[in-house]
Amino acid sequence: MADFSNQFSRRKFLLTAGVSAVGSVFLKGCLGNPPDTASTSPVQQVVATNISAADKPETTKVKLGYLPIVEAAPLIIAKEKGFFAKYGLTEVDISKQANWGSARDNVEIGAAGGGIDGGQWQMPMPYLISEGRITKGNRKIPMYILAQLNTQGNGIAIASKHQGKGLSVKIAGKETFFAQLKSAKNIFKAAMTFPGVNQEFWIRYWLAASGVDPDKDVQLLTVPAAQTVANMKTGSMDAFSTGDPWPYRIVKDKIGFMPVLTAEIWKNHPEEYLAMRADWVNQNPKATKALLKGLMEAQQWCDNFNNRKELAQILAKRNYFNVPAEILNDPFMGKYDMGDGRTVNDKKMASLYWKDEKGNVSYPYKSHDLWFLTESVRWGFLPPDTLANAKTLIDKVNREDLWKEAAKELGVPAADIPTSTSRGVEEFFDGVKFDPENPKAYLQSLKIKKVKV
Repeated sequence: MADFSNQFSRRKFLLTAGVSAVGSVFLKGCLGNPPDTASTSPVQQVVATNISAADKPETTKVKLGYLPIVEAAPLIIAKEKGFFAKYGLTEVDISKQANWGSARDNVEIGAAGGGIDGGQWQMPMPYLISEGRITKGNRKIPMYILAQLNTQGNGIAIASKHQGKGLSVKIAGKETFFAQLKSAKNIFKAAMTFPGVNQEFWIRYWLAASGVDPDKDVQLLTVPAAQTVANMKTGSMDAFSTGDPWPYRIVKDKIGFMPVLTAEIWKNHPEEYLAMRADWVNQNPKATKALLKGLMEAQQWCDNFNNRKELAQILAKRNYFNVPAEILNDPFMGKYDMGDGRTVNDKKMASLYWKDEKGNVSYPYKSHDLWFLTESVRWGFLPPDTLANAKTLIDKVNREDLWKEAAKELGVPAADIPTSTSRGVEEFFDGVKFDPENPKAYLQSLKIKKVKV
């Protein structure tokens, strides 16, 4: 395959960079804004103990970026509860990013330049940054994926004016609804938080599964997660896809409803990831494992439902999410008032951080990375021959080996450490299956796609 980054068309780069900049304007900022650093005293201070000289991290400092959605919870809890400090990372800076474009720009300049070493990412952003597809001048910034942060915890929200028009888990009357909007030159506007990554994939999959072409029947926009509520109120968009607490807040503010949770589209689906600059990991291998150990303990803490009320209170703080804790309480318990008369009450549908029905949530399965790359090919974000060399690319970016080393050192039971880098065949709500051994067959089975297979 030709050089991966050179296959990225100039038009797609300008679209990606431009639409991200638009999202920054919505937030009254600009790409590359200095991150908003959280500066609070930990709820529970834990100091480094029982660290041998051999395990002492090379540095006590690391700067992590996050976005105010529930995917960030383990990073915030690891700092607040002292899990990072426990393993020698006593100076962890958790910095709120203005938007995903800012996170990308800040990891590009690195902590030494006033940016970040890594943090929370949608997929496949670590790959796109590594291959210089969404960076300035197509500069390659090698990244390593170290862990999955969570599963589920996302939803699609629709403006109240569209209630009762067949927009549910499976869309009914789609031909009339979307055609009428187009004929009236009032095309349905659906937003996500960054183009070509998982929150766009969720809304695209949901639409396409019911026969709605996201490239022909709707207009896709990029809006920062924290701006979605305001934009829905002003009527500048009809729908959006992002993480809690924002979809649920639309319902609580009585300005919209949720037709579907991402947990209903793909149960136990991979969500967002911890990824770091490769140079930071290479220079700090012990600190990397300390980072992972602190994260894993935080994920286990988050997955204890007895801690969920406190979790909501911590995240709700002004310096983190700046929302009422009650907006987080119910979703963290798997309780959703969907706003259209339907309710969900199932802890298995909540955001999970350590374990789900399929096993370990934190482990970064390479088969999931392959799905994100395959879906990128489906919608024309990546060229078709990407899949021919996907294994090489995934092996370069996904460092599940470091996750396993850290888990063993932490004392994670062998039963909780996956023995395969593949979670096997995945099935979606429309019956479509993704076999990581044959991604081409998945693409062939899809009726709506841009790629020709």
